[in-house]
Amino acid sequence: MVTGTEVGGAASSPPLTLKSRLRRSIGPDLDGYYFILPTVIIVFCLILYPFCLAVYYSMSNAFIGEETHFIGLENFHYIIFEDDIFMMTVRNTLLFAVISVVFKTVLGLLCALLLLRIIKLRRFLRGAMLLPFVAPTALTTLGWWLILDPTYSHINWIFEHVWPFSVLDVGPYNFLGEPTLALGAVIFVNVWRGLPFFIITILAGLVSIPDHLYEAAEIDGASIMDKFWKITLPLLRPVLAVIILFSTIFTLGEFNIIYVLTRGGPMNETHLFATYSFTAGVLNHEIGLGAAIALFLFPILVVTVILLLRLVRRDSQYEL
Repeated sequence: MVTGTEVGGAASSPPLTLKSRLRRSIGPDLDGYYFILPTVIIVFCLILYPFCLAVYYSMSNAFIGEETHFIGLENFHYIIFEDDIFMMTVRNTLLFAVISVVFKTVLGLLCALLLLRIIKLRRFLRGAMLLPFVAPTALTTLGWWLILDPTYSHINWIFEHVWPFSVLDVGPYNFLGEPTLALGAVIFVNVWRGLPFFIITILAGLVSIPDHLYEAAEIDGASIMDKFWKITLPLLRPVLAVIILFSTIFTLGEFNIIYVLTRGGPMNETHLFATYSFTAGVLNHEIGLGAAIALFLFPILVVTVILLLRLVRRDSQYEL
């Protein structure tokens, strides 16, 4: 007896569903694609789409409340050849990033070496090191604004009332009102906030270095500096490269510290790409110009990432 599902003595296969077709064309490991699908959606909605929209706005005369027209590269021509504030922004961003990352790297390495040798209160000190990093940026920066403000400055009060500063007639200083001091102040606050990330990460790298390497070097008569330069630092290079990469990306895109402390002043001397783009695009309503300013950060980040990733890859091949 031949049923309705049999043709010529053979049973016909049921129609394939979309999942079955995908599984047949892609392979049996289709479940992995379902797991990464939420990440792909988030990346597209929060990164790729805003980036493409910024590229479009940068090539238009977008202004809040007015009709948008495509103008090509006019915004880029203006900010490069006619906007003096933009050139100061480029200089400030590079100085801010280089000085901050160098100080965080050096101080983070020194503090990590000290924490590695400290025995008493070790857990307390390691936990206390994280406080600047885990506290809300706006809140801690507001505290630094009170400390550095010329009217309420605790530092100027110490210079005025505490010996020997009062005798030597030191200060008062307008930390946020003079260009050089203001740039130094925002760099200092950025270093203070980002230092715990370096300390904890480098400390984890130090703990992972085998003790027998130091014991063998000590038997061979190596000094403390010899062990540091020939064992500790070479083995820490991959860790340092990764944290420098992340710190450089975060530092180049810094916004909160600058906006709370100086808002780009005085006289636009502390503007970074993020703050100047916000000022032009949001406060001045020139969306196209603000997008063009923000996009100039992209090639700098690309070059930085490529150089540091090459360093990490070279160190990994060396270890293998």
